Amino acid sequence: MQEIDVNSRSAAPPERVWALLADARSWPRWAPFDEAAVEEGEGLGELRRFQTGRRTTRERVIGFDPPRQFQYELVSGIPIRDYRAEVTLTPDGDGTAIRWHSQFRAKIPGTGGLVRRRLERFIERTAQGLAREAEAAPG
Repeated sequence: MQEIDVNSRSAAPPERVWALLADARSWPRWAPFDEAAVEEGEGLGELRRFQTGRRTTRERVIGFDPPRQFQYELVSGIPIRDYRAEVTLTPDGDGTAIRWHSQFRAKIPGTGGLVRRRLERFIERTAQGLAREAEAAPG
């Protein structure tokens, strides 16, 4: 099992960070996605589609506890198995500590480390973008 643990901090309150995290349509503004849409559902069970170039990924929301915890699992789009992520928002002074923890299994033996490094960079950019966007959002 491969694991990724990324931490970031936003000067924005948890409720503002949560509002962006919970709104899939906002993700292209702050994460490295070209497009994002909700295919079905809302909140817990929501199926989200993300497009980056020609790659399409789908994720299902499996945990939804505003404004503290957001969990999702990969449904399709990346050659990995059992991908699950948990984003935890914790009040931190006047701002928010963001922890993005993911785990997965490589679909192709021997590629786990490479996939982990690429995903870690992607998640770092995503968490940092979330922190900055929340700070810039009207309060």
